[in-house]
Amino acid sequence: MELIDTHQHLILRDRIGYAWTAEFAALRSGDFTRADYAALTAGRGIVGTIFMETGVDDGDYQAEARMVADMVGTGGMLGQIASIRPETDEGFDAWLDEVVGLNVVGLRRILHVVEDERSQTETFRRNLRKIGARGLPFDLNFLARQLPICEALLRACPDQAYVLDHCGVPDVAAGAFDEWAAGIDLIAPFQNVVVKMSGITTYCAPGTASVALIRPYIERLLQAFGPDRMLWGGDWPVVNLGAGLPGWIGMTRELLAELTPDEQFAIGQGTARRVYRLD
Repeated sequence: MELIDTHQHLILRDRIGYAWTAEFAALRSGDFTRADYAALTAGRGIVGTIFMETGVDDGDYQAEARMVADMVGTGGMLGQIASIRPETDEGFDAWLDEVVGLNVVGLRRILHVVEDERSQTETFRRNLRKIGARGLPFDLNFLARQLPICEALLRACPDQAYVLDHCGVPDVAAGAFDEWAAGIDLIAPFQNVVVKMSGITTYCAPGTASVALIRPYIERLLQAFGPDRMLWGGDWPVVNLGAGLPGWIGMTRELLAELTPDEQFAIGQGTARRVYRLD
């Protein structure tokens, strides 16, 4: 089962600010480079990557995308998902115009760490519709408790392809399966949404991530979305807070082992190629 990693971060502190990493001992110091990633994934069936914006300091998100644009096309990097700020009109149109030339295959605004109202303003929704008009998918990052807010956004902006990141962020550590599953049932009927099988080991209690613990969540996603609406992401280096990247790759293969080859291909790379227009 070959994989396109649709969620590859980088941390390069000499060029970009990453204040959010200060709260995590495993991430708060040192760089996490393409060479590090290559060493971790060698021989593990990663056939390409998409860089995912790393939640950098507000003043640096455009600099990050410009930096990564020069990396795309080398070392297996197929494109990048850049950060954008739909909540403000100032500079929005200019940045949307610029990203077209930066090897961008999608855009994201992290919403699970800001106030719930951020995505509910008419400014945000009007600008999100502009992204849809450009044919670019938008990655969604909501906590499980925020999935009703996500549903409202989907209804307000229907002409847009969406990727729900990190399995919809279930609170695995708290055992809050039912709340998460109810939220997934709200989102899955929207046929313009696919879900990213990523990040879930990070939401387990430290040291508890296992195939047995995670399997019910993946099975529910398969039931709700089906393989043709699922894709895979490594979420490195954030995955170091959970199973680690080699561990997550191994768990992925075990979790999907009973699927048909076509179903495995869909999750491993087919959905990614379609949604992010990699072909």
